[in-house]
Amino acid sequence: MNDINEYSQPLGFAHNASYSKKRWQALMLICLATLMIVLDTTIVNVALPSIKRELGFNDVSLAWIINAYLLMFGGFLLLAGRLGDLYGQRNIFIGGVTLFTLASLGCGLASTQWVLITARGLQGLGGALVTATALSLIIHLFSDPIERAKAIGSYSFVCAGGGSIGVLLGGILINTYDWHSIFLVNLPLGLIVLGLTHRLLPPVENTKKGSLDVLGAITIIGALMLAVYAVMNGNHAGWRSTQTLSLLALSASSFILFLAIEVRLKEPLVPLRLFRLRNLSTANVIGILWATSMFAWFFLCALYLQQVLGFTPLEVGLAFLPANLVMAVCSLSLSPRLIIRFGITPPLVLGLILAAGGLLLLSGTPANGNFLFDILPGMLLLGFGAGMAFNPVLVAAMGDVDPSESGLASGLVNTSFMMGGALGLAIISSLASYHRDYLVDSGLAPQAALSGGYGMALLAGALLALTASLIGAVFLRK
Repeated sequence: MNDINEYSQPLGFAHNASYSKKRWQALMLICLATLMIVLDTTIVNVALPSIKRELGFNDVSLAWIINAYLLMFGGFLLLAGRLGDLYGQRNIFIGGVTLFTLASLGCGLASTQWVLITARGLQGLGGALVTATALSLIIHLFSDPIERAKAIGSYSFVCAGGGSIGVLLGGILINTYDWHSIFLVNLPLGLIVLGLTHRLLPPVENTKKGSLDVLGAITIIGALMLAVYAVMNGNHAGWRSTQTLSLLALSASSFILFLAIEVRLKEPLVPLRLFRLRNLSTANVIGILWATSMFAWFFLCALYLQQVLGFTPLEVGLAFLPANLVMAVCSLSLSPRLIIRFGITPPLVLGLILAAGGLLLLSGTPANGNFLFDILPGMLLLGFGAGMAFNPVLVAAMGDVDPSESGLASGLVNTSFMMGGALGLAIISSLASYHRDYLVDSGLAPQAALSGGYGMALLAGALLALTASLIGAVFLRK
């Protein structure tokens, strides 16, 4: 927290008396916009079975509803931050909220798979623009260290607690209306934010001059999308098929091209020298592994509860609520205290071990499982561990960089989380589908095979979380 106070000096906010008294109202506005973005990372999970039935998705292609959002979100985070530096954080914030709101309308009116997936991608782009500028706006609004700490704490609580609101709200909306409503609910929120932004958020007086690394952004997004598509269709097309191998080769070529671009540019999207920083690189690797585990939990458990145990959407939302509340509270209160007392490594390592234990418990849930005895203990353990480990990952990523590059470091670790979640979810969902088919071919009943497929994928998520814990224990510096 002490380093955060040095990251930036206010650019026009603190010196504008007319806006000084409104900064707490502006914080509420930024948090509302952030909440709208966070909601859409979890609210969709509850609606997946309903969307699957109405629009004819299969188990593998269904993951694209999540991945289209995550790929665009993660792929444009760094570029969005650069746009904010060049053209003003407030302007990019307004553009992001506008795009997200319009894309939500498109999702709510979608009647085909491709319309929904395309609109979800645009939602992800709008979410990246908002997320990349929100924290920077808060830092500029609050120059006093104590006020800034409180403001950032409120923002962090919204990020951590938004997931629990999303699953509960999703369950209520689908139980009352249908899956279209989970997207249309963003319209009034977006209009409120846009209506108040001009009154509460002042423009940033100073902006940078420079060039955009658009080609770098395009190549890295292309590389990741090709890789995810190849992995998601691996079971159907064959892992050794020409299609799969060609897509993976194109993905690798795009990534190599991205690296070549970044090395030669004076103002690259990602300065590769940053990866020489040990804690930053370690935090990004941990972020990729952990994101895969977390998205596997949300995605697979939502499907398990509805398709295996027969839960209604509302019951699924209520089922996720305890774990998300534990995660939010631990992230806000317990984790910072542990960091102050023990440093970043012990809470990170212990938190990831507990999260791995929770996933391990969930992987053994049978087809006739009981929520209180088979599901809830694993969810609570996972929520406790995830809430403990979230802040140390961010602190590790930020600790080695100069204050002038703290925003880029934050963008890198957030990109790792988003991209790791997208690519990891593709692999995990393919693994679940592959193992389910194997169990069916072995003579197991379809419902038991479905449960077994989810269990195998959750076991893989547990192993990844444990691997992330070991990497943190070995490579993180104090």
